[in-house]
Amino acid sequence: MQEVKMNRGQQGFTLIELMIVVAIIGILAAVAIPAYQDYTARAQAAEAATLLAGLKTPIVEYYSTNGTVPAKDELGNATFIGKYVSTITFDGTDTYSATFKGAGSVSAKLAGLDVDMQFNTSDNTFTYTCDSGMDEGIKPKVCN
Repeated sequence: MQEVKMNRGQQGFTLIELMIVVAIIGILAAVAIPAYQDYTARAQAAEAATLLAGLKTPIVEYYSTNGTVPAKDELGNATFIGKYVSTITFDGTDTYSATFKGAGSVSAKLAGLDVDMQFNTSDNTFTYTCDSGMDEGIKPKVCN
C-alpha cells in the first residue's frame, strides 16, 4: 500500500503580507479622514444658509406691509439658533448674520465665522456673503 502525502497549503499570513495590509489601510485612512472632515464642515456650514433662508419669507412679507426691514423680534416665530449656529443678528439696516459656535461645537474651519444675508429693498432679493476666512471648499453654495 502506498502512502499518500498531502501537501499542506499555507496556513496563515506572513509578516510581510500583514505589514503590506496595514500600510494600505494607513494610506486609505490618511486620504479618507481629511475628506470626511471637509464633508462634515460643509454640512455644518449649510446650516447657516438654511436658517437664513428661513427668514426670507417673513422679511419680504414684513417689508411689503410696513415699508421697513424688520428687526429680529418682528419676524415672529423664526429660528435664530441651530446646532452649529450660535445666533443670528440683525445690523439694524438690511443685513442678517449667522455666527457659528466656537471650536469644539463646530468644525475648527468654521468656529466663530459668519454667513451674512443682505436684503435688497429695491427688488426684494437677497445676497449672501461668507467670511473671507472661510475655506472655499466648505462655503455654502449661496456664497459662491
